[in-house]
Amino acid sequence: MQLTEQATTLSSSSAPPSMSLRHVVESQQFTVPLLMELFDRARLMERIVARGGTLDYQNRILASLFYQPSTRTRFSFEAAMHRLGGRVLSTEHARAFSSEIESEQVEDSIRIIGSYSDVIVIRHHEEGGARRAAAVSPVPVINAGDGDGGQHPTQALLDLFTIYHERPIEGLSVAFIGELDRGRTVRSLAYLLAKFDRVKIYFVSPPEMQMKPDILQYLDRHNVKYELESSIDRVVGEVDVVYQTRIRPDRVSNVASRMRYAIDSSVLGKLKSNAMILHPLPRTVELDKTVDSDPRAFYFKQAANGLCVRMALLTMLLDR
Repeated sequence: MQLTEQATTLSSSSAPPSMSLRHVVESQQFTVPLLMELFDRARLMERIVARGGTLDYQNRILASLFYQPSTRTRFSFEAAMHRLGGRVLSTEHARAFSSEIESEQVEDSIRIIGSYSDVIVIRHHEEGGARRAAAVSPVPVINAGDGDGGQHPTQALLDLFTIYHERPIEGLSVAFIGELDRGRTVRSLAYLLAKFDRVKIYFVSPPEMQMKPDILQYLDRHNVKYELESSIDRVVGEVDVVYQTRIRPDRVSNVASRMRYAIDSSVLGKLKSNAMILHPLPRTVELDKTVDSDPRAFYFKQAANGLCVRMALLTMLLDR
């Protein structure tokens, strides 16, 4: 079955096979054609959700294994599986399992959980935890965020889909603002943006929290233009997309210092009239609630898009 306006189901027996995708561990593994396939499926999922979902995956089970707390990511994956007709095994406290207390290796846990389920979504407290899980898993593994400064590829996919919904990605200018060195979401999205032509990225943060060299070296290798900045005012009027992230209080305890990297009504006045404001959420002082009513604020739509993008991703893995 082709992904068309007339399509109403996505059963594993009739859906077209996806391109090579066994696990989702990092953003780098996605090609532009693979991204376009995902986005086509996500648009189909929007129509499926509008009619209440499907039962096409009623015999499939998703295991939701979170070693760190999560609200939006865990709920959207679990809702995605339910909307597809599947079932969910879930925990948000995997580190409190008796087996984890007894130092069971994640590899052993994954081997067992993989025998109970058809796909595993994992958020691990160690960078590289999802990769370790994928290396031994008998079923597809999806990285829902790993470590402090690792990756969060599915967040980046829904971020990119949100932009793609509104404008061409080629020629896009994006400002990443906030705590960038440990930002899983901005790291993952930078990898994806590097796949498109004429993209320019501004990294705006306190100098001690600037983007790590590995991302900058990747952008250099792929001829992506970027600038390192420490002032919002020099950048916000130039970009198409402002991607705001928080600065955690344990990194900068002084609220006034964090407010230097915040979006409020004064910053809104400097933005392009057709700019987009994104934020992976949750937010603190870096994104004032007065911004919510501005038509350029897309972060709630961005979060909502996580459902359809993750539904699409699950079908690509389950239809292999």
